[in-house]
Amino acid sequence: MIPKYNDNRESSQQKKGVPMIPKYNGSAESSQQKKGMLSKIKIAAGCLSSSSSSSDTGKGRNKIGNKITHGFSLVKGKTNHPMEDYHVAEFRVVNNTELGLFAIFDGHLGHDVPRYLQNHLFGNIINEPEFWKNPKKAIAKAYELTDSSVLQNVGDLGVGGSTAVTAILIGGQNLYVANVGDSRAVICRDGVAIQLSVDHEPKAERKHIEDKGGFVTTFPGDVPRVDGQLAVSRAFGDKNLKVHLSAHPDIHEHTIDKTDKFLILASDGLWKVMGNQEAVDIIRKVKNPETAAKKLTEGALARNSKDDISCIVIHF
Repeated sequence: MIPKYNDNRESSQQKKGVPMIPKYNGSAESSQQKKGMLSKIKIAAGCLSSSSSSSDTGKGRNKIGNKITHGFSLVKGKTNHPMEDYHVAEFRVVNNTELGLFAIFDGHLGHDVPRYLQNHLFGNIINEPEFWKNPKKAIAKAYELTDSSVLQNVGDLGVGGSTAVTAILIGGQNLYVANVGDSRAVICRDGVAIQLSVDHEPKAERKHIEDKGGFVTTFPGDVPRVDGQLAVSRAFGDKNLKVHLSAHPDIHEHTIDKTDKFLILASDGLWKVMGNQEAVDIIRKVKNPETAAKKLTEGALARNSKDDISCIVIHF
C-alpha cells in the first residue's frame, strides 16, 4: 500500500543510531527463514543494504493431527523505501492445543508498526482471558488494545501504520480470520475462491469517516483516501489520522472440512493485479505451498505490481 503523503521522521532509536533489530521472522524452522533473519539483522546494523535482499521464502508444517503445511513468499516492491511488509507463519502448542498462526502486515510510512504487530499481536490475542471460550471477542479486543499500544509508543514507532490480515487455526479445524485494511484472505473450497476478509475502503465507509469529522476525496490522485491521505479506512497506528480511522477488525469464523483445499493470505500488492478466483486457479494444482506462494508473487510481478508483495499459502 503506497500512501500519497510523506513523513521523513525517524524513530528515536534510529536518531540515536541504535539499530532496530527484528525479533521475529515468522516460522523459525526453515533455513531460508534463518537466512532472512540474518539479512534483516545485517540491514538493521548497517552491514547490508536493504535493496540487496529483495525476496524471502520459506515453509513449515504442523506437528499434531492431520498434515497441514504452509509456505510464504515476500518480494520487495519497486518503490525506493525499504520493505514494509512483515509476516507470521508458525504452529505453536498452547494449553495442549496446536494453534496455526498466520498473518500479513502491510506497513505504510515505515516498517516499525508492522514489525511491532509481528512481535506482539498474536501474543496479545492468545493472552486475552476469553480466547479459548470466545475467540472472536478476544481477537477484536486484542486488535484494539494493540492499536492503543502502538499509538502510546508513537515516539519509538513513528506516525506510520499498517494493515493486517490474521488467521488463527485452532486444533486444525476451527479457523478465525480477522483483518483491518485491504490485505486479504481467500480460501479455496472445491475449486471456488471464497473471500473471508473485508476490504476496508474509504469510499465504502465514507459515512463513518464523515461522522467522525473526516472526509474522503480522490484529490490528489484517483484513489479515494481518508482526508486525502490514506487509501484504507481501517488500520493500526496512523497517529495523525486516528480520529477518523478505526482498528476494529472484521472477523470471520470458518470450520475446515474436506472440501477446503488451501487458504491464501496476501497484501494488496497481489490483489491490486490479481482477482480471487484467478489466484486460486493459478495454484490449484501446486502441491508445495512454498512453490504456490512464490508462483503468486511472481505472477503479481509479471502483472507489473509495483508495491511490496507478501503471500502465505496454507494447505489443509
